[in-house]
Parts: sequence; C-alpha cells; structure tokens
Amino acid sequence: MKLKGAEILLECLKEEGVDTIFGYPGGQILPVYDALYSSDIRHILVRHEQGAAHAADGYARATGKVGVCVSTSGPGATNLVTGIATAYMDSIPMVCFTGQVGTAFIGKDAFQEADITGITLPITKHNYLIERTEDVAAIVKEAFYVARTNRPGPVVVDLPKDVMERVIEYEPVQADVNTRGYRVMRGFNAGQVISAVELIKNAKRPVIYAGGGVIASNAAPELKQLAERRKIPVTTTLMGMGSFPSLHYLSLGMLGMHGTRYANYAMGESDLIIAAGVRFDDRVTAKIDGFAPKAKIIHIDIDAAEIGKNVNINVPIVGDVKEVLQSINQRLEAAEAVGEWLATIDRWKDEFPMVFPESAEGRIMPQDVVERIYQHTQGEAIITTEVGQNQMWAAQFYKFKHPRSFISSGGLGTMGYGFPAAIGAQIACPDKKVIDIAGDGSIQMNIQELGTAVQYKLPVVICILNNQYLGMVRQWQALFYEKRYSFVDISHQPDFVKLAEAYGAIGIRVTKAEEIDEALSRALAVTDRPVIIDFLVEREADVFPMVPPGGTLGNMLGGD
Repeated sequence: MKLKGAEILLECLKEEGVDTIFGYPGGQILPVYDALYSSDIRHILVRHEQGAAHAADGYARATGKVGVCVSTSGPGATNLVTGIATAYMDSIPMVCFTGQVGTAFIGKDAFQEADITGITLPITKHNYLIERTEDVAAIVKEAFYVARTNRPGPVVVDLPKDVMERVIEYEPVQADVNTRGYRVMRGFNAGQVISAVELIKNAKRPVIYAGGGVIASNAAPELKQLAERRKIPVTTTLMGMGSFPSLHYLSLGMLGMHGTRYANYAMGESDLIIAAGVRFDDRVTAKIDGFAPKAKIIHIDIDAAEIGKNVNINVPIVGDVKEVLQSINQRLEAAEAVGEWLATIDRWKDEFPMVFPESAEGRIMPQDVVERIYQHTQGEAIITTEVGQNQMWAAQFYKFKHPRSFISSGGLGTMGYGFPAAIGAQIACPDKKVIDIAGDGSIQMNIQELGTAVQYKLPVVICILNNQYLGMVRQWQALFYEKRYSFVDISHQPDFVKLAEAYGAIGIRVTKAEEIDEALSRALAVTDRPVIIDFLVEREADVFPMVPPGGTLGNMLGGD
C-alpha cells in the first residue's frame, strides 16, 4: 500500500506496541502530526519539550517499555536534550523523534535547523538522520531494538520534513534486526559464575549491593531469593530503590553519600560484595581508596564497559542480571543465618536508626511529611521526586515495596524531572496513585506541566517541601562555606495554591504538623485532576547522615 513517510512511521510505532507518545508540534514535524490526527496512538500534549522527554522517561521507568517522545526541529529538538541526557545516565529505554528541515536545506542554516544528531551523539546509545523515505521502517525498528536491548538507553531519530511527506509503497519489515557492530549480549561465562558461588559459600560477612540494573532486568525475585537463601543483607543505590523491600529484615536501605550508617558500615566491614546492576559511582564509593577495603567483589552487569571502570573486581560477570542470579541461585544451597554478622548489623541498626530532629521553631519537618505519605499509601504508590533534599528524604524515609515504584533522576540529577515524570507514570499506570515529592525550587522548573495534568485529568499529587531555599545547595554552603548563603534564598515565590487553582488544579497549604494527615487524605481522594500540597517546612532542615566530600563511607556527618 502507498503511504506517506509519516504514516509509515506511525505504522511502525504500532508494530512496536507503542500506545502513547508525549510531544509538542511545530513546523517541521507537521506531517507526523497530520498523520496522528487520525491515528489511534494516544498523544499527550505537554507544555514544554523537556516535559515530553521526562514524561516518556517516567512512562518507561513505570512500565519497562520503551518511552516515546516527539518534537519539532531546532529549539524543539534541543529542548529535549536534558531529558535525553537524564535517560542516558540512568539507562532508560526511549526513542525520541525530532522534526528536521527538508533534506535540501540541511547544513544551510535554514530556519529552525539544528544538528540534533551531532548534539545528542554523546548522550544517546545511537541516533539516526533518515534521508530516504524507503529507510523509515527499517530504521524505526532498529531504533527500538537498540533502545531496549543490552544496557537500555535513549535513541534519537531525526525526521526531515520532505522524507515524512513523500509517498512510497510500504511493506512491513519482516526480517530480524541485524545491526553491524551491535551484538545483543546473550549468556554469560559459566566459569565466572562458579567462581562467584565459591566466594559466596565461603564469605563470613557478605553484602549484596543492588542497583538499577536489577530493576531493568526484572531481577527483583532472584535478588530476594539469593538474599533469603544465604541470609545476606542487601543495600541498594538510589536507582535500585524498590528492587528489595525496604522493610525486609535483611534490608540495609540506601548506601552512599546520604545512605544509612549501617549500610555504609556494612560495606566497610564486609569480606564479600555481590554487586548487581551497579556502576560504583562516586556517590556510592566516596573516596575510592577507602571503599570496602576488606572485601572481594563480584560484579554482575550487562555492560562490560562498567566492569572494573571505578574499582578493582575479583569476579567479573558480564550478562543479564536476572539470568546470572538465576544461575547463581541454582548452585547455592540454603544457609543458616550468619549469626555474628547479622547480629552486628542489627546492633548498628539499633544504634543508628533513621530519625530526624524536631523543629526548633515548631515548623513541619520535611522528613515527617515523607513518613506520613508512606503511612497513607503503605508503599503502594509510585513515588517520583525532583532533585535535591526532597529526593534524599524520599529515599531515606519512604518504605518501598515494589520495583518501579521509585522514579527519580539519579546520574544526571535533573531538577524539574519529577513532575513530568509523574505525568508519564500516571499515564502508564492509571490505577495507581502517583506522588511527586518536590522542592519549591525544582518544582518551578517545569511547573507549566500542570496544564498537561489538568487537560488529561491526571490525579498526580505534588507534595512541595517548601523551605524557601535551594535546600541542598544551602546545606553545602552551611557545612563547607561558613554559612555564606550565596543566592539560594527563593522566598520570593508564587502562591502555589493560587497557581494550582489558576491552572484548574487543587491547591492545599499546610502550615502545621497536625494538618498533614488531613491534607494527604483529601489529596489522595481526588481522582480527576492534580493536587498541589504546599508544605511550609523547617527552612534549615538538613539531609543527614552525610559523607562529606573527600571522605569515606565510614566517616559520616549527623544521624548519630
């Protein structure tokens, strides 16, 4: 059948199982939007292209499917860049379609032309400029294949206007994708698995260190099986939150800069670290020379480039985390409780619980808000966060039960991420309650997406921990720059309640601790629009415990 390039594109998307696209129209992408007019693919009109990228990202994290966003050329495409980089750093599968000027105008500084493939080269798994309509189907299929296989990540497909308008005879691509230079990882080294099993059998103080790769490979059941079978405590990265139940007796919570003392102490005293789907990034290791000095390390990851990149590894295993853990579990017998090791960890838990002080001025403590959110949802909500203190408090004080229930920007640390990501998660999971834990600074970066949430009747709850500061920057200035609060006071801000109402959402202000529960109950009962709860919290509340810059995991400030 004869179809325009844009129509072929939509046919290809349906073949990939795409049901939702997040986007914003413009001149060079008009052929695609004309085709969307009569398509059954759902299009979500955002208010800024960055919102489209973050929403597609949130959709992908909540479902495990490939998220899809679309923009026009030039500034529309460049507005996606922060969202693409966010997905790249956290290994999130996305395909981003960008409009482009006609092929005859490329390279001639045409109106709204930008070299988006060149711009995004360092922050994508791969990108494409489609120069012929005949190549649309094959490239789209390949783009989705690359995005979701091996270590997932974003792919950009640039669509010149004339390529989208041209009519050709369309035949669906039947052959499997065979991309030169790109091989999908299959299997793993069985000998390395056997070596890992021997280390696990002989370990006296083992710790499992789990990251986002566990969630990406749907390996949470295998992780839990290994931990319970061998009585091994589990700590997770920020991206690994939800891969292991927070309330499980073997859970150590999050490790690293703002992790629990007992997680960090356990890493320092362990004789074996089983690292699954992690990168050993600087927020986890702190000072490399002082990281886990007594431990041998097993590192399981789909990406061979991460093995040995930051720390020396004793047993490297390149492969899918789920498959590798299955193989390890098959070779291990159940162990009796490692009494002395678990007793030591329990003592640390008793000595250094995750608690927070009361406000000296009787204000709401932000940690209290997060704990109340958990009490109202019992771990059954999807929590998104912005970036800063709000993010860390959410990770520290919310108790996660399930994978894909914590959605946050980890590697890039993108302010303004949480709210549009919450929109994507709510679209993906309409039967779940989605809550964005936000700061008053970060929420203002993409607050215009209230228009999107209202238009599509999305009951996202935005809990603003409003301290009228850029809180994490202020905390660092307080600790390391003699309280020289340089340009972090943002007390000149909008009335968030009135702003919510102006968009057609619901706004609630909470000034006293005794008002928290009523506000949350009211907000969580709403089903047809977003709700902003503006919590006026203690202005100089800090995130503790904390590993100071240049310190080791065993040298933590606060939380005593």
